[in-house]
Amino acid sequence: MHDLAGRLANRVQLTTDGHKAYVSAVESAFGSEIDYAMLVKLYGGDNSGGPEKRYSPAECTGSKKVELMGNPDYKHVSTSYVERQNLTMRMGMRRFTRLTNAFSKKLENHEAAIALHYMHYNFCRIHQSLRVTPAMEAGVSDTVWSIADVVALLG
Repeated sequence: MHDLAGRLANRVQLTTDGHKAYVSAVESAFGSEIDYAMLVKLYGGDNSGGPEKRYSPAECTGSKKVELMGNPDYKHVSTSYVERQNLTMRMGMRRFTRLTNAFSKKLENHEAAIALHYMHYNFCRIHQSLRVTPAMEAGVSDTVWSIADVVALLG
């Protein structure tokens, strides 16, 4: 959170899930200079139905929005964008899947894989909805990068 706070020039709105550790982390990093809310998902049922149920998530029965700091705009209290990004990353890199042989055991390898994933995702891959790369859409790059361009950054 301190790293994020240090990278931001303006006040932002932040939404996290209901993990309690986020409250003190956000307060420590931002103080009162943030509009912060939690989206707490409510789950029903249990997963005691045997091995096939053990890896299945409980059924989400609803959610509640909790204002924690500042003045968050309730219509923007959402975790959908980051959840979609996490799914894209998990599906694109099997290192996040525990029960595969590609699961990262060393932090350095994990960090390198994430960096490569995001470099490719943002600079090399043309996105269907944008018809360009995200870097081009943001005005950070004016061309689609090749893998050779990415490798050349290392030398």
